Amino acid sequence: MRVATTLSVGVLAAAGIGHSVVSGLETGISRVDAFKDMKNRPEAGNGMNVLLVGTDGRDRITRDERRKYRLGGAPCHCTDTVMIVHISEDRDRASVVSLPRDSYAEMPEHIDQNSRKHHRAHPVKLNAAYAEGGPNLTVRTVENMTKVKIDHYLEVDFTSFMKTVDVLGGVEICTTRPLKDSHTGLNLPVGTHELNGGQALQYVRSRYVDGASDLGRMQRQQRFLAALIAKATSSGVLLNPVKFNDVTKTLLESVRADKGFGTTEMLTLGRAMRNFSPSSSEFTTVPIGKMGFKVPGIGSTLKWDPVKAGKLFKALREDKPLAPQVKQKPATVPVSPQQIRVQVDNGTRTPGLGERVDAALRTTGFRTTRAPGSALPPPGAKPVTRSVVAYDPRWDRSAKSLATALPGCEMRVVKGQGATLKVIAGSDFKGVRPVRAEDAHQGEYGALTGDQVVCP
Repeated sequence: MRVATTLSVGVLAAAGIGHSVVSGLETGISRVDAFKDMKNRPEAGNGMNVLLVGTDGRDRITRDERRKYRLGGAPCHCTDTVMIVHISEDRDRASVVSLPRDSYAEMPEHIDQNSRKHHRAHPVKLNAAYAEGGPNLTVRTVENMTKVKIDHYLEVDFTSFMKTVDVLGGVEICTTRPLKDSHTGLNLPVGTHELNGGQALQYVRSRYVDGASDLGRMQRQQRFLAALIAKATSSGVLLNPVKFNDVTKTLLESVRADKGFGTTEMLTLGRAMRNFSPSSSEFTTVPIGKMGFKVPGIGSTLKWDPVKAGKLFKALREDKPLAPQVKQKPATVPVSPQQIRVQVDNGTRTPGLGERVDAALRTTGFRTTRAPGSALPPPGAKPVTRSVVAYDPRWDRSAKSLATALPGCEMRVVKGQGATLKVIAGSDFKGVRPVRAEDAHQGEYGALTGDQVVCP
């Protein structure tokens, strides 16, 4: 939401709608001191990092709306969504990394804002940081976990979310399977749907659509944010001063930001990002190493994969893209290429074909061995003309994903081959088709660009 508003400001600034308009927007934002007395912070990297937090504001929604959209219960003083939004140094890319609210976290030493008691460093779930210490402790905890320096803090609640979607005229969402959640009331059949504010809130809050729980919910949040950006950048809203004013006023009613995010920052960022589009955005979730990690007194948490998460946050610090840079739109497959190990053998007499196939598969995301071999037929026999994917039947879903990347190949069952799939490159090889898993959290990063997840 906040990213979309920032982009809106940029388009208007580029169009000549000046400093006074943006200054007026700034005065409508509530301020918090998210960085007060912070010490021993991570070193600044390249680009800008914004901690985007979604909070529970159901107490400001009408009783009828709470009943209609299943928002029962008392509001909690907690974070429902936590994301790091990284804006690249050249302002050409926005990387959005979701941090599960049930993540196992090491909270630093602090004073509880409610009881005023002093707490030593201790393990918690990530969303508890906001409850105990508000924005300041949330920023400290995220920096402690990621070693990424946060430059700005932005917070939005249910109320502004619903109303902003309605002012935009709804947002289009596509689904390839039915989505039904009895807890939120979400009920979407297969196809394309125009969601209003309340329906959008059901979509991004649903946790019981499938077994993916909070990870699946974050995937839908990312898809929705991409769709929101697509709607805002393609519908003329940003270039219509009246419509823009309505959208931003509605959103800013419930937005809180740090004191340093002002007119100058908004204008500078906005002008640089005036050509922003869904393809300029990328979305992922921090890699999880252990689901259901039990912590005494806390319960079941999500433990991050230390190696993969470390690589992800290192990429943010170094301002590197997270999603594979491909020109062709990827095909959707059941298993992420990052989870598939592949051995490539050259079945022809063409020198270097094995190396070319190995490199092309690796660029698309497959975990190749980087040691292509030879599968030449015996003397007198013809070389392989049609490429082959050989696989153990226990890894048939992985084989289908690999075969999709090699259009026209032959699939060959080899019992007992094991988890490593084999490609025997034939003379028909012309290239590798990009593929991605529908579940964005699969793979090392599982990052997708915004244009890959919005409706075609």
